[in-house]
Amino acid sequence: MTQQEAAPEVRRVDDRHRYEILVDGERAGLTAYRDRDDRRVFFHTEVDDAYAGRGLAGVLVERALADVRASGMRVVPVCPYVAKFLEKHEEFADIADPVTPEVLQWLDARLGR
Repeated sequence: MTQQEAAPEVRRVDDRHRYEILVDGERAGLTAYRDRDDRRVFFHTEVDDAYAGRGLAGVLVERALADVRASGMRVVPVCPYVAKFLEKHEEFADIADPVTPEVLQWLDARLGR
Protein backbone atom coordinates (compact mmCIF):
# COMPACT_ATOMS: atom_id res chain seq x y z
CA MET A 1 0.00 0.00 0.00
CA THR A 2 1.34 3.43 -0.91
CA GLN A 3 1.19 6.45 1.33
CA GLN A 4 -1.35 8.99 0.09
CA GLU A 5 -0.02 12.43 -0.82
CA ALA A 6 -1.26 15.47 1.03
CA ALA A 7 -3.18 18.06 -0.96
CA PRO A 8 -0.81 20.47 -2.72
CA GLU A 9 -0.09 23.70 -0.89
CA VAL A 10 0.33 27.02 -2.71
CA ARG A 11 2.22 29.84 -1.04
CA ARG A 12 3.18 33.33 -2.14
CA VAL A 13 6.87 34.08 -1.68
CA ASP A 14 7.04 37.87 -1.98
CA ASP A 15 10.81 38.23 -1.62
CA ARG A 16 11.28 35.87 -4.61
CA HIS A 17 8.37 37.34 -6.63
CA ARG A 18 6.58 34.05 -7.10
CA TYR A 19 3.99 31.58 -5.98
CA GLU A 20 5.18 28.06 -5.25
CA ILE A 21 3.24 24.82 -5.18
CA LEU A 22 4.40 22.22 -2.67
CA VAL A 23 3.65 18.51 -2.69
CA ASP A 24 4.45 16.74 0.57
CA GLY A 25 6.51 19.76 1.59
CA GLU A 26 8.66 19.72 -1.56
CA ARG A 27 8.51 22.52 -4.13
CA ALA A 28 6.96 21.05 -7.27
CA GLY A 29 6.59 24.23 -9.32
CA LEU A 30 6.28 27.98 -9.42
CA THR A 31 4.76 30.90 -11.25
CA ALA A 32 6.86 34.06 -11.30
CA TYR A 33 5.66 37.66 -11.35
CA ARG A 34 6.63 41.27 -10.94
CA ASP A 35 4.28 43.92 -9.58
CA ARG A 36 3.65 47.12 -11.51
CA ASP A 37 1.44 49.46 -9.53
CA ASP A 38 -1.82 47.53 -8.98
CA ARG A 39 -1.03 44.86 -11.59
CA ARG A 40 0.72 41.55 -11.05
CA VAL A 41 2.55 40.67 -14.27
CA PHE A 42 2.99 36.89 -14.53
CA PHE A 43 5.85 35.95 -16.88
CA HIS A 44 6.83 32.32 -16.21
CA THR A 45 5.24 29.13 -14.90
CA GLU A 46 6.93 25.76 -14.49
CA VAL A 47 6.35 22.39 -12.85
CA ASP A 48 9.24 20.02 -12.19
CA ASP A 49 9.27 16.98 -14.50
CA ALA A 50 8.92 14.67 -11.50
CA TYR A 51 5.46 16.17 -10.88
CA ALA A 52 4.27 16.49 -14.49
CA GLY A 53 0.83 15.28 -15.51
CA ARG A 54 -0.85 15.86 -12.15
CA GLY A 55 -2.59 19.13 -12.98
CA LEU A 56 -0.41 21.06 -10.56
CA ALA A 57 0.16 24.02 -12.87
CA GLY A 58 -3.59 24.60 -13.04
CA VAL A 59 -3.94 24.41 -9.26
CA LEU A 60 -1.00 26.77 -8.83
CA VAL A 61 -2.26 29.38 -11.27
CA GLU A 62 -5.86 29.21 -10.03
CA ARG A 63 -4.80 29.82 -6.42
CA ALA A 64 -2.36 32.55 -7.46
CA LEU A 65 -5.11 34.36 -9.38
CA ALA A 66 -7.48 33.99 -6.43
CA ASP A 67 -4.82 35.58 -4.23
CA VAL A 68 -4.37 38.44 -6.71
CA ARG A 69 -8.13 39.05 -6.65
CA ALA A 70 -8.22 38.96 -2.84
CA SER A 71 -5.38 41.51 -2.79
CA GLY A 72 -7.43 43.90 -4.95
CA MET A 73 -4.91 43.69 -7.78
CA ARG A 74 -5.20 42.88 -11.48
CA VAL A 75 -3.36 40.34 -13.66
CA VAL A 76 -1.30 40.78 -16.82
CA PRO A 77 -0.65 37.32 -18.35
CA VAL A 78 2.69 37.54 -20.17
CA CYS A 79 3.27 33.86 -19.33
CA PRO A 80 1.66 31.70 -22.06
CA TYR A 81 0.35 29.20 -19.50
CA VAL A 82 -1.36 31.91 -17.44
CA ALA A 83 -2.82 33.44 -20.63
CA LYS A 84 -4.26 30.09 -21.73
CA PHE A 85 -5.60 29.46 -18.22
CA LEU A 86 -7.43 32.81 -18.33
CA GLU A 87 -8.96 31.93 -21.71
CA LYS A 88 -10.44 28.76 -20.21
CA HIS A 89 -11.46 30.26 -16.86
CA GLU A 90 -13.69 33.25 -17.51
CA GLU A 91 -14.31 33.68 -13.79
CA PHE A 92 -11.02 35.60 -13.71
CA ALA A 93 -11.74 37.80 -16.76
CA ASP A 94 -12.74 40.71 -14.52
CA ILE A 95 -9.19 41.04 -13.15
CA ALA A 96 -7.26 40.42 -16.40
CA ASP A 97 -5.56 43.20 -18.35
CA PRO A 98 -4.08 42.82 -21.84
CA VAL A 99 -0.38 42.39 -22.50
CA THR A 100 0.86 45.55 -24.20
CA PRO A 101 4.22 46.47 -25.77
CA GLU A 102 4.70 48.92 -22.89
CA VAL A 103 4.26 46.17 -20.30
CA LEU A 104 6.67 43.89 -22.18
CA GLN A 105 9.29 46.66 -22.35
CA TRP A 106 8.84 47.40 -18.64
CA LEU A 107 9.14 43.69 -17.77
CA ASP A 108 12.28 43.25 -19.88
CA ALA A 109 13.87 46.22 -18.07
CA ARG A 110 12.89 44.80 -14.66
CA LEU A 111 14.33 41.38 -15.52
CA GLY A 112 17.48 42.81 -17.12
CA ARG A 113 16.77 41.29 -20.53
